[in-house]
Amino acid sequence: MRTTSLPGKYRRYNAAKKGVRAKDVAAAAPALKVKQIGGAKNGGKRTVLPKSAKYYPADDEKKPKYVRTKSKAVVSAQTAKLRPTITPGSVLILLSGRFRGKRVVFLKQLEKSGLLLVSGPFKVNGVPLRRVNQAYVIATSTKVDVSGLSGDLAKFDDAYFARAKKAKKSDEEFFAEKGAKPEIDPKRVADQKAVDDKLMAKISAKPNLKEYLSARFSLSKNERPHEMKF
Repeated sequence: MRTTSLPGKYRRYNAAKKGVRAKDVAAAAPALKVKQIGGAKNGGKRTVLPKSAKYYPADDEKKPKYVRTKSKAVVSAQTAKLRPTITPGSVLILLSGRFRGKRVVFLKQLEKSGLLLVSGPFKVNGVPLRRVNQAYVIATSTKVDVSGLSGDLAKFDDAYFARAKKAKKSDEEFFAEKGAKPEIDPKRVADQKAVDDKLMAKISAKPNLKEYLSARFSLSKNERPHEMKF
């Protein structure tokens, strides 16, 4: 790293030119040093000012900006705050994933991950019980009464949707032909049916709600989503 000498008179001139406030000067004043002096008639010690730096780096070095952030452990332990427009029973529009554009019913927020538990229902639009991020949904003003589902929803958490880790394949297994698709767990099918049956009873009680949920959301020409009321 290159260094350049700065004469003392220029250092003093630059300091006087900046117009530093008095309290800043007092706060930045260098601490006095006590220096031991030899000799019987020299008093033994003297108080002196520390010498200022005679050289400074010619190339500016950027220092990393200090950002006060929480640790990953603290952040992961906190449940994401739910948007006020999303309440149990709200009809949401999915914006990403294989079911983007579909309308689903919000059931509850999972405690550990903060993800939203939603269902199509599967009988209406083919969307099963699944987790979605609230950043990728649009909340509508349409509501479905899900007060009678609290007992059925207690079993659903992040561990329920966790996938089993697959073993690493060998070279022969990697290039081998793909086998049959894994079968769906009958327990999940029964859980889906139990939730859908209660949802369908509430949906059928409202006129045109079933058709609304089965229709895919899309935008046409000259439609501005930021001006729409969902």
